[in-house]
Amino acid sequence: MEETYIYSDPKIMMGKPVIKGTRITVELILEKLAAGQTIEQILASHPRLTREGILSALDFAAKALKADVVYPVSETIE
Repeated sequence: MEETYIYSDPKIMMGKPVIKGTRITVELILEKLAAGQTIEQILASHPRLTREGILSALDFAAKALKADVVYPVSETIE
């Protein structure tokens, strides 16, 4: 049986999805990874976080994007 690591409650972080048992949002994990931090660096910064929690955040984000329509953004290069 797969454990649920992602939790959302309107009383916690304004309802943003968080890692269960923490106030660490999926958004924060994605931002840190996008900024170049490794999983190990994130774990060192957040002792209550687990590798499984980070991987669950990535899985949650991937599934959320599949369920949403994403429009490409074009940038004007000068």
